[in-house]
Amino acid sequence: MLNCFANTKLKKTAIPIHFIIKENFAAWLKQQTPFIKNWLTTTQFQGEVGQVRLIPNQTGHLAQVICIVSDFKNFWAAGALPLSLPEGQYYFELSQDDYLQFAIGWGLGAYQFTRYKKPMRLPAQLVLSKELDQHYIQNMVESIYLVRTLINIPTDDMGPSELSAAASHLAKQFKATFKEIVGKELLKQNFASIYTVGRASDDAPRLLDLRWGNKKHPKVTLVGKGVCFDTGGLDIKTASGMLLMKKDMGGAAHVLGLARMIMDAKLPICLRVLIPAVENSVSGNAYRPGDVITSHKGITIEVGNTDAEGRVVLADALSAAVAEKPDLLIDIATLTGAARIALGSELPAVFANQDPVVEDLIAHANRLADPIWRLPLFGLYRDALNSPIADINNNNADGYAGAITAGLFLKEFVPDEIPWLHFDLMAWNLKTRAGRPQGGEAMALRGLFSYLAARFQK
Repeated sequence: MLNCFANTKLKKTAIPIHFIIKENFAAWLKQQTPFIKNWLTTTQFQGEVGQVRLIPNQTGHLAQVICIVSDFKNFWAAGALPLSLPEGQYYFELSQDDYLQFAIGWGLGAYQFTRYKKPMRLPAQLVLSKELDQHYIQNMVESIYLVRTLINIPTDDMGPSELSAAASHLAKQFKATFKEIVGKELLKQNFASIYTVGRASDDAPRLLDLRWGNKKHPKVTLVGKGVCFDTGGLDIKTASGMLLMKKDMGGAAHVLGLARMIMDAKLPICLRVLIPAVENSVSGNAYRPGDVITSHKGITIEVGNTDAEGRVVLADALSAAVAEKPDLLIDIATLTGAARIALGSELPAVFANQDPVVEDLIAHANRLADPIWRLPLFGLYRDALNSPIADINNNNADGYAGAITAGLFLKEFVPDEIPWLHFDLMAWNLKTRAGRPQGGEAMALRGLFSYLAARFQK
């Protein structure tokens, strides 16, 4: 059990936490003892959303905690507590349904990245009652921890080979199979796009391939962009543009996190995870603007910009994925700055080739306060990717609708009959908020897991 959760037996000595909706605070206060009323008045507690107050008993020991929320959908309010409350054991005064989501918020708020720095402190512990689905809570929290940590580790310790080791470790943990195609072997097996983008790095490019589940079950394939660092290649980024590029393997981290959720929950799915793992480096053998690559599918790609490398490596992985005709194909990538300009850093974009799939997914995401926003695969923009010497250019030269044209590039490698979801997301918190510390972040995964569980557990 994670150290932010406590054994059920400790509830008798645990401290209650009351979440009070702001509009109900005045009525709640009227029902309290004179001592509590005087304490809150003396400490100038106004009952505003986000405010937390510790209330002692007559002997001066902590007796209860109150936290003001806008509504009970705002489970992130619990995320501010484990590293701000005094160490000890606590429990929520909530219904079972609300308790489940608030417990996840608590667990995510306890996350600290401690690989290179000692933790600030131990988190306070939340007692999980027997009535809760404790396995579900642990699965969600640990899987999101995995995503955050993989993204937070700098490239010196999370290059293509280390990302491969992380995928291999996950496979062993859940008795999945794992293999990889490395270096020039990629050329022999017709994955020139992956090889070409990653060949300038000292850490050889590779295609990671994890499989799990019963072959008789519906096939779900996850593809994650694993660019472990992106200099931009010869079209080199600025220093500021390069600063967060350790997170450019965020898509790979996401599909590993989602795979962990699926495997830990034992969903009846025949799962495959494909990750093109590369480092887009600058070297004498780096690929160049104007080069033409023959992809795994046979589509020739003119390199309009070496900094649009993510879609190039994904093209080969998507081609490998669709060869098995999965029942659902999902790719996740930190693909374009254009998606962030359109939607900001906290709202992931999703593209889809079949309306019912994405509409159902969005409904699940909204119920869990795990928001995503659909952008269109607007076919008229496909002309922006035309090339005079190849089948397609990897770059939209006019700069408009960059997230859409990136999606249209990938669409060339996915047949219309295969249900496909393409995520373009930030995978990073620019600032710390309740339950979401600055740094690597899992986005849309709770909604995705909910959708998959509902669809395939029928």
